[in-house]
Amino acid sequence: MKSCRLLLSPLLLTLVLLFVPQVFAETPPYAAAEKELMVPVEGGKVYVRLNGLAHKAAIPVIFIHGGPGGTHNGFAGMTGLADDRMVIMYDQLDSGKSEQTNNPDNWRVERFVESIETIRQHLNIPRWHVVGHSWGSALALEYTAKYPSNVVSTVLGGTFISTPHWIMDANLLVKAAPEAVQQTLRECESSEPPGEVKCSAAYTKLYSAYYSPGTASSAKQEYYQNVGGNGFNPVIYNAMWGPSEFSSTGVLKHYDATHLLGRINPAKTLFMIGQYDSARIDTVQDYLALTPGAELAVVPGGAHGFYSDRPLITQAILTSWLNRHDPD
Repeated sequence: MKSCRLLLSPLLLTLVLLFVPQVFAETPPYAAAEKELMVPVEGGKVYVRLNGLAHKAAIPVIFIHGGPGGTHNGFAGMTGLADDRMVIMYDQLDSGKSEQTNNPDNWRVERFVESIETIRQHLNIPRWHVVGHSWGSALALEYTAKYPSNVVSTVLGGTFISTPHWIMDANLLVKAAPEAVQQTLRECESSEPPGEVKCSAAYTKLYSAYYSPGTASSAKQEYYQNVGGNGFNPVIYNAMWGPSEFSSTGVLKHYDATHLLGRINPAKTLFMIGQYDSARIDTVQDYLALTPGAELAVVPGGAHGFYSDRPLITQAILTSWLNRHDPD
């Protein structure tokens, strides 16, 4: 089976852009936090940043980043959402600006989920929208299934909720790639990789010969340079996932939460992927079949990192989704 490339015609792309609300945010992308705090959770303290504090009557949104071992930085271009509601971003324990104890006892899915609930309680928020990306999608799904009364809506972006499915998709993508790309990928997955530039180019070609990432803005570059913290933590990534993108040897090697799709409200669930996402649309369509009534958004031209690749249309899609699902 060949991997599915969802190619949008110019006409269809134009229609998508016309019917998605335009973004004219007073709060710019990569805006500084209005408030920062360290929240005690099991195992240590996590860094939390807030924008949109003036909108106390609106339903807040929390962003749950990927990894494991990633940071909130990939979401920082979405601060324009703070024009309408409080926007909450945080770094999971052992990454970014959170405490980094690197204690394997903390590397349990249930502990990550409880950290989200602890943040909600600490901020005294009755209900919120939950947006997860990649590994964060698994946490968003787990959290929604466990605390449905606290969740107004759920976005499962770059959808990872099953390691077996993710590995299958990765293998299909690799097999469909040109032999030269496959060879480079094998080198990149070896103990002596050729370098980030060569590997990054190979990963890009893996997803689509037509994909090109968006140009990084000066605001994004400045944010990444000045955000501080320890950044991505490969220790927790290797322990929970493994050293290879295309196989899992860590804690998550048998992880599968697809059964939880039957325990969440489909009408309040959005699957969101990039046109060239490593979360293949074929697999996400299977997840949709298990969640009848849920919606699917495809970000034109986006890859797995569509928040950074295509920030304007991503924010517009989220704005529409959140506004539609706010209580009357």
